Amino acid sequence: MTSGERDRKTTLRTRLRAGRRGAVMPSMAAEVPAAVAEFGVMAGQTVCAYVASAVEPGSLAMVEALRSLGLRVLLPVVVGEALDWASYDGRLRAGAFGLREPVGPLLGAEAVASAALVLVPALAVDHAGVRLGKGGGYYDRVLGLAAGPVVAVVRDEEFVPSLPAEPHDVRVDAVLTPGRGVVRLPLL
Repeated sequence: MTSGERDRKTTLRTRLRAGRRGAVMPSMAAEVPAAVAEFGVMAGQTVCAYVASAVEPGSLAMVEALRSLGLRVLLPVVVGEALDWASYDGRLRAGAFGLREPVGPLLGAEAVASAALVLVPALAVDHAGVRLGKGGGYYDRVLGLAAGPVVAVVRDEEFVPSLPAEPHDVRVDAVLTPGRGVVRLPLL
């Protein structure tokens, strides 16, 4: 990626973060059953999700909606420069970067491979499945291990025609928005 493309990513991140400030973030709890059904995920299976920060679509209600469907929910735990996973049993503690994380034992980064569905945060997603994250690369380093479909959760206006991509960016299989629901990617 050229320095111009890198600068474009930085500019996009700044603009997208500014657009989220003060905005009401959708809880996405109502969209969860359709996403689970779209990919044939059934009770008893494992799903990876996340507890959204105040400036991300999603919510603890989204995580609870997954549990109410009889799914085992794994949530990320930041360990150094990597994402690990732990089972969510209803209890959370303060984690790195002000995030909330599960209190259970760590299962290893490879636990993402046991998930029938992986829901991830993003600042934006494009029609080809390029996911623009916050820039730390935490999800990119672990999503290559995912066996199930990876679905990025964004607001409707954050699903865009194109985004700059780097070779290490892991593309997502679908996007989930409050207005459009699940959209499988890439769009042709």
